Amino acid sequence: MQETTEAPLNDTTTTTMPLTRIQRLIGERMLASKRNKSSYYMEIKADVTELMAIRHNLTRALGVKVTTGTFYIRAMAVAVKRFPLMVGRLVSGVSHNNGDGHILQIAENVNVGFAVNTPRGLVVPVVRYTEGLSLAEIAEEEKVLTDKARSNKLSLEDIADETIALSNLGAYDIDSFLAIIPPQVSAILAAGKIVRAVVAQNGVPVVRRVVSLSLTADQRVIPCDYAAGFLQCMAEELNEPQRLI
Repeated sequence: MQETTEAPLNDTTTTTMPLTRIQRLIGERMLASKRNKSSYYMEIKADVTELMAIRHNLTRALGVKVTTGTFYIRAMAVAVKRFPLMVGRLVSGVSHNNGDGHILQIAENVNVGFAVNTPRGLVVPVVRYTEGLSLAEIAEEEKVLTDKARSNKLSLEDIADETIALSNLGAYDIDSFLAIIPPQVSAILAAGKIVRAVVAQNGVPVVRRVVSLSLTADQRVIPCDYAAGFLQCMAEELNEPQRLI
């Protein structure tokens, strides 16, 4: 009987690629965040039929491109006003009730970091002070920061002071996904693609445009029911986009 020999496990042709500094840094920070935060996840479906109907006309009227991300950022700013813990975080410190360890710090501003994919890797510019910006102002800032990100011209200020995060994969064929919370914040919203779905409206089946919004939050800072209220508020705002203009 002829013996057979198994091929060695490493008998495979491979190509090695060094990690860029940005890839290495992002990987290390996200791994640390995943380990250190008490993350939980929830999802809601938002009806964006009216939003999609007015978006292109708004772009023409305002003279700046209004994206679905523009509406998400604006809705986040509105919802955080009702649910300010969404921009809270734990920091090292001492309080009257806590002799050592951590205290809860709530940011005064809703600075939304939004992920932009570039040839050099993922970067996260920050739309600052969104609580005081109109939809048109957010759209303008979003465009400027996206252009700077793709041309490798972001400054340190452009990526600083994020207090809540957004990851939008609506341009891809992804229904929904769960994002990792960036290290410096306690919550991130993940938006999938907008799809047509049959829903009941006044007892009648109708086709609507729907998006899945998934929230990842840190239980140490944001209770689950509190985050649920925030996510529901966001869906309500997106359902009536005229309120966001």
